[in-house]
Amino acid sequence: MTKKQGEGTKENYQGAESIKPKYVLRLYVAGTSRKSLRAMQNLNKLLKEELEGQYELEIIDIYQQPIFAKNGQIVAAPTLIKELPLPLRKMVGDLSDTNKVLAGLDLSGRE
Repeated sequence: MTKKQGEGTKENYQGAESIKPKYVLRLYVAGTSRKSLRAMQNLNKLLKEELEGQYELEIIDIYQQPIFAKNGQIVAAPTLIKELPLPLRKMVGDLSDTNKVLAGLDLSGRE
C-alpha cells in the first residue's frame, strides 16, 4: 500500500511573498494495526489544519513493501519522516501529541 496525498498546486498560493515551503513526508505503517491507523488519522487531520496544499504525503506499508523499511532504516512503525524542507526528521508513534509533531515539522512557531 503506497498512497500519495495532498499534492499542492501553484493556484493555492496568492503571491510570491506567501509561498511557503512544500513538505515531503513519508509515513511508514505496519499494515492496519491500531497504532498505524491512529497515526494516519492524526497526521491527516494535522496536515489539513496546518499545511493544506503544501505537502506531499506517501504512506508505505512495511508489511507489503519491506524493502522500503530497510532502505529507509525504519526500526519501528508507525514512523513519519520529513524529507523536505531540510533538516530530515523522524518521528515514531501514533502522532497523537500534536505539539511534538508540529515541532518535528518545524511548525511550532507558526501563527
